Amino acid sequence: MSTESTRATIDAYLAKTRARDLDGAVALFSEDVDWDAPASGAAPWSGRRSSRAEVAEFFRLLHEYLAPQDFTVTHTVVEGDHGVIIGHLTDTVKATGATLATPFAAHVTVRDGQIVGYRLFEDTHALAKALSGVTGPPGTDGATAPAG
Repeated sequence: MSTESTRATIDAYLAKTRARDLDGAVALFSEDVDWDAPASGAAPWSGRRSSRAEVAEFFRLLHEYLAPQDFTVTHTVVEGDHGVIIGHLTDTVKATGATLATPFAAHVTVRDGQIVGYRLFEDTHALAKALSGVTGPPGTDGATAPAG
């Protein structure tokens, strides 16, 4: 697959994700996908997934537990079938009110216009703390106490 085709698929995925068109984003994944979003057991959406339906479940659970505040992509690097997305995201944990602010990177593999591989990298320690409501001083580890 060409770099241009891979970039077009990744750009479409990012546009749909930013617009919160989760059905559209999920439709870009192959029926068989090698997905990994490692985190602690406190994050029910984390872990390995191998089908488009399981990717849809990831997004459903993610939005059940987190309220997205910001999703900023700073770099997208693409070569052949592979792309790397680098950015920063901020979410509010619905159960605790804590804010999770973390850099992220995702390695994406595209074949025939569909995403067949996805590896997410983020600050899983800050995620676990935000989910548990345990926080430190703002800016120390990505998890901050709820306002008020």
